[in-house]
Amino acid sequence: MPVRHTPYHQEFVELGAEMVDRIGFECAFRFTSIEEEHLATRNAVGFYDVYRQGPIDIKGPDAEALLQKVTVRDVARRLTDGGVLYTSLCNQAGGMIDDLTVYRLSPEQFWVVATPARADVVEAWLREQGRGMRVYVTNSISGTAYLSIQGPRSRELLAGLCDADLSSDALPYFRFVWASVTEVPSMVSRTGYSGELGYELYYARDWAHHVWASVFAAGNELGARPCGLGALRSVRIEKKYPLYGLDLDESTSPLEASLGWTVDLDKGPFVGREALAKQTEERPSRRLVGIALEGTDFVPAPGDGVEAGSEPAGTVTSGDRGHLVGRSLAMAYLSPEVEHGARVIIRSAETNAEHPGVVSTVPFHDPEGVRLRA
Repeated sequence: MPVRHTPYHQEFVELGAEMVDRIGFECAFRFTSIEEEHLATRNAVGFYDVYRQGPIDIKGPDAEALLQKVTVRDVARRLTDGGVLYTSLCNQAGGMIDDLTVYRLSPEQFWVVATPARADVVEAWLREQGRGMRVYVTNSISGTAYLSIQGPRSRELLAGLCDADLSSDALPYFRFVWASVTEVPSMVSRTGYSGELGYELYYARDWAHHVWASVFAAGNELGARPCGLGALRSVRIEKKYPLYGLDLDESTSPLEASLGWTVDLDKGPFVGREALAKQTEERPSRRLVGIALEGTDFVPAPGDGVEAGSEPAGTVTSGDRGHLVGRSLAMAYLSPEVEHGARVIIRSAETNAEHPGVVSTVPFHDPEGVRLRA
């Protein structure tokens, strides 16, 4: 099958990006170094394009009812027009089909933005669950361009290109607005995967080259950098954000993934509710936590074992360098008896070497979320 390209492929090639394959898309992994791009995001601005990031449109009189049926959060109670909700779809056993965001455009129209690698699965699940309902599920990803502008100077950059009020009073965290960005009709969403003040833009793919050129030019004097998937993965682990396919899959529940705050058991029936209610009552036998090591020489790999008190306690699901905090970081499922602050050993599956670490149940960077709500 021929390789597919994101809307900014030519620009990325001209910038000398290291390109990698992601589910048949040629994507930028890094432009300079992961550390430089990571720190640009933390200190100034980083631009991110993610392969196949875009909306699945849910429209019709039963649009909200379908989302109430398939998501673990109470869409009817928690979403108003212009609102965004982080949630997940679960199977009947309570396993996560995907973690995703839901946008309410109107009482009868919503967007679902899935993990790119899970978009086809999510679309098929929505169609299956919507059978017999007055709802239309349309995959709009291929016609949509996406650009994420993340970092403490992102508002300053975007304000000069946009006709909307981007102040926190006008556009709080997890809200969106329709606006003209470089004269292009766009959705400007106050969301992102970096843990910083940031915005995600969605607009017609035909305008991608124009928008990129305008944003790139405006960012030069602010220290902005184009960033690849490598930096996206490292900034997310400093915030202890889970990554589907490594930290989450159809065998893990939101409760096990430390996402219990996203589960509204009191909203009424939804797919997976009985399993999650039972798990809540019995308490999960494992939970997803972070582990910080000393230094950055060793990066834990998926499958490395974790030991607490000389006993096996769990397994690493992902690892990366935290370039701002100056430590290698890991995500792992451990027994709930292993508490925040506990000292553990990560044992390399490759070398059998022991690497000490400390368990964290809160983000390593900005644990109170002050920066992303600035």
